[in-house]
Amino acid sequence: MALTGCEWLGGSNAGKDREAGRVARAGSATLYRSDLTGLIGSYNSAEDSTEVVERFVDNWIKEELFIQEAANNINIDLTEIERKVANYRFTLISYEYQKQRIETMLNREVTEAEIDQYYQENLNNFILNQNIVQGRYIKLALEAPKKREVRRWIKSDRTQDLEALKTYCLQFASNYSLEDSAWLKFDDVIKNSPLSTISNKVQFLRSNRYIEETDSAYLYLFKIDGYKISDEVSPLEFVRDDIENIIINKRKVALAKSLENDIYERAKENEDFEIYR
Repeated sequence: MALTGCEWLGGSNAGKDREAGRVARAGSATLYRSDLTGLIGSYNSAEDSTEVVERFVDNWIKEELFIQEAANNINIDLTEIERKVANYRFTLISYEYQKQRIETMLNREVTEAEIDQYYQENLNNFILNQNIVQGRYIKLALEAPKKREVRRWIKSDRTQDLEALKTYCLQFASNYSLEDSAWLKFDDVIKNSPLSTISNKVQFLRSNRYIEETDSAYLYLFKIDGYKISDEVSPLEFVRDDIENIIINKRKVALAKSLENDIYERAKENEDFEIYR
């Protein structure tokens, strides 16, 4: 086990008979140097390659011992095992080929019209299971400066005030979100704040547009511009990425089916298969 990676693969024994190339034995099974070919890649040192080979040999021994123990102690239908191995091999080869072909053929461009159409046709699939909000949120240390200005800026719609607020938050805020149009999960916004203990969040959202809360270390400022509550239909903006992924995945499924049919029809035309009755 002290050989370097290259010595594992042959070293001075290269070219000798197979018996001389034995690396390890586990019960009735033998591992040869030829079985390690391709295992040693581009490693930084001989120590790295040796470690890889030693780990492989150790795992091989454990696996072989387990297989032989199982074969000696339970009734195994080897024909059924071979059938499952063949099916698994077919699945792997088919998957890899299908994946490569689909990647070369797939159109990943999804238009706004396609997204909107899918959304309108599947509204019942986009029912919210949580409350979401639009607005601004800032978490400040109690000793942070200019809190009076921050209170004014967070409520303002003036461009210069929003720019001033962004600059300020970059310097002093512990956490913040200023994208008014973005929909956020309300539970994520209020997490680790005094508001996380609200018992009736729906009533809270219906009754408040601006909130300030403090704890022993921080000041929390919330400006709520819009909200949707659980069991309402999600806004399109909140599920846009999900819909885009759904459309692309549907294209993948269609391409996979088309690929399978094309191969079958081409083989049928070329008489590459026969059914004997």
